[in-house]
This record gives sequence, structure tokens and C-alpha cells, in this order.
Amino acid sequence: MNIGPWSLSNNVFVAPMAGVTDRPFRQLCKRLGAGYAVSEMAASNPQLWQTVKSSRRLNHEGENEPVSVQIAGADPEMMAQAAVFNINKGARVIDINMGCPVKKVCNVASGSALLRHEDLVARILDTVVKACAPFGIPVTLKTRTGWDREHRNALRIARVAQDSGIAALTLHGRTRADLYLGQAEYDTIREVKASISIPVVANGDIDSPQKARAVLDYTGADAVMIGRAAQGRPWIFREIDHFLRTGQTLEAPSWSEMRDLLLHHLADHYQFYGEGVGVKTARKHIGWYVSGLPGGKLFADHINRLETTTEQFAAVDQWFLAQAAAGADSGATTCDNHGLHQPYLRAA
Repeated sequence: MNIGPWSLSNNVFVAPMAGVTDRPFRQLCKRLGAGYAVSEMAASNPQLWQTVKSSRRLNHEGENEPVSVQIAGADPEMMAQAAVFNINKGARVIDINMGCPVKKVCNVASGSALLRHEDLVARILDTVVKACAPFGIPVTLKTRTGWDREHRNALRIARVAQDSGIAALTLHGRTRADLYLGQAEYDTIREVKASISIPVVANGDIDSPQKARAVLDYTGADAVMIGRAAQGRPWIFREIDHFLRTGQTLEAPSWSEMRDLLLHHLADHYQFYGEGVGVKTARKHIGWYVSGLPGGKLFADHINRLETTTEQFAAVDQWFLAQAAAGADSGATTCDNHGLHQPYLRAA
């Protein structure tokens, strides 16, 4: 699949998730088979560009190309300025957020709140695409199926996007009102894909290789985007990519590999955030990794009480060594703390 001039290594992508898809996590996912990753959402308000949080989010040093930065806002000119600002910071793809359902984003008329204002959507897309064109930077759009189930307008939005010059469209199979509840539906994604010629990326509840295959087959989408299922399971990208290419299921990672991956992740995480922020923000990642593993909940509770990165790193190291030893004694050499879910498709 191509996005503008960029030819991607595969069609299994990392979804942008606030507080999750920072540079260390994106790099880890790419090393483990993701063909593409989009950054956390960056604000379009210039007053926020120099904050510590924004400075971290806009730090792409050493990141594999293409660097894709997601921007959010409701003012077309401000969004265009944000796009150019991020291009100058290293962005090689600009992604526009019209899918975030959280209140603090929708309350300022951005994210998925924009789906109620199709004329404004058209102005934003047209203005940002024109601002990026002199740099040769493609613009993509991530959105939802509509504001609520009675007002699904993804097909109209998709056509507006294509007419505006959007290079690819990612569609989450839920409305804003659905938040992350219930199950994603793929009928709308299928309809959109059949109606436009630009690449379409399917997003929502894709949590296994089998599910990815089923969604691609059903919708005709060009790629899948993985979000929550990658939390604590970054190897899901190689699992899905391998299954899509060969039809074969990879073995789950061993205790030793899980330990090595998490320790590598933590080392990058600490270096990126520093001591104080690093030890706190790493807790959720460690909790996701050990969720569902034997003794994982107790260990996560212990991790949440540690106050230094040195203690945290050592605790993870020793816990996984102990688990590996216990697994060897019982004859278990691999683990899968999430398991596989049977693929399903649900009508709208």
C-alpha cells in the first residue's frame, strides 16, 4: 500500500492513541512488524506547541520513515498552520483527527464532533491539503462512521475527503456516540471502500490475525489499523502480517522474549521521558504486558508502588525470570496473555 510517495512494507498499522503511541512505542511496534504508525494527537493551537507535552509528542529523532503526525482542531487556517509546523519538525505525512470521541476534544468542536458539520469538514480538508502540497506531503484522514447511529455520514465524508485530495482514509467502525462500547461494525467500511478510489484502512476491534483477515476480506479495505489490542502486545503486528502473508499462525512469544521486549521498551521509555515522568507513565505499559499472566495483577500492584526507574526495571527483570523458571519447571515454554478471538462480522 502507498500513502502519497511512501510505499509501506505491509498493511498492518499502529493506531494513534493518546498517552500510548509515543515515539518509543511506535518504534517498538515498527520493529515488531508494523508497516506504519501514526503519532499521538498534536494540538493545532499554537499556544500549546511549546509545552513540555507537545515538545515530546513532536520529537521524532531517529524514528523510521515515514513519520506521520496527527493534528486536531476545528479552525481550517489554524489546522493548516499546525500541519506546516509539524512538517518543519519532521512530519512526512499529516493525519487529520476527526474520530476522537472524548469530551474534552468534542467539546471544542474537534475530533468526531466535526462530523456534525460537513461544510466545515470540507474547508478543513481542503485548507490543510493545499498547505501541505508545496512540501509534497500527503494528508490522510481518520474518522468514524458518524455522530450517532441515526446520523451515519461516513460515505459523504469519504467522498468529500477524496475530492479534497486526501491520500488515504482510516475509518473506525463506530459512531462518536458509541465511544468504544459494543462491537465495531464493518458494513459502513465496506460501503465506503466500494465508493471511493483512495486507500481505505479498517479500524476497530481487530485483535487477532484471523480477525484482521476476516475484516480485510469482508470490507475490501487496503489495510488494518490496530489500537487497543497492541497495548501490552506489540508483537501482534508480526502475528497479523505473518498470517496475512502465509496463512500460518506464529507461536506466541516465550517468557524470555517477552522479558527482553519489555525491558527494551522500558529503557527507551525512560530515556525519552526522564526519571520522574518515565517511572509513572511506564506503569500502564507494564500492567498491559502482564495482564492475564499468572500473578500479573499482584505484580502490577507492586509496580505501581515503586518510585524509581531503577527499582521498576529490576522488578520487571526479576519477575519475568521467575516466571520463565516456573514455566520451565511445568513444561510450559511459551505464553499468550491475550489469546485469540474468533473473527466475527456484525451488521449495522
